[in-house]
Amino acid sequence: MTTHVQQSGQAAAPLPGWALRAARPADLETIVELRAIVMRPDLERLGRFDEHRVRQRLRDAYIPRHTWIILVDGAFAGCVALRPAQDGQWLEHFFLDPALQGRGLGSAVLRELLDRTDAEGAVVRLNVLQGSQAQRLYARHGFTVESEDPVDVFMARWPGPGREAAHHRAPAGA
Repeated sequence: MTTHVQQSGQAAAPLPGWALRAARPADLETIVELRAIVMRPDLERLGRFDEHRVRQRLRDAYIPRHTWIILVDGAFAGCVALRPAQDGQWLEHFFLDPALQGRGLGSAVLRELLDRTDAEGAVVRLNVLQGSQAQRLYARHGFTVESEDPVDVFMARWPGPGREAAHHRAPAGA
């Protein structure tokens, strides 16, 4: 388990000590409920919120061996997954307790994961809902838009130096 203590540069309360631990099958329903809370505003804005579907999609996609639980001072604070794919890694299921958002925790977790994928030389892809504030977080960490549709924005980040030039490559299958 990796533990970190950092200070946020924002006016909010300092970022508490945090750690990542491997997810377990028993974590599923806790993650499912957090997903429903976190995604509800964006899904409602897009006219796509469904109480059952928002939960079932995660139940259908949950792979504990690719998922980490984010702990803050030892308590559940969120989750994130990195799923191997043929052309790199997919960053998925990145949810933080709303009370902890905006304090640098998401950036700290994302930096740690991107350090790992950079060391592997892996491209990281993700999708985010149109209009989601999370898109700004990803852009600050080097993700660029590959494509979008009325609901989703698909982004990618290439590892290491030269990342800025590399992001202009066409997405796989384009």
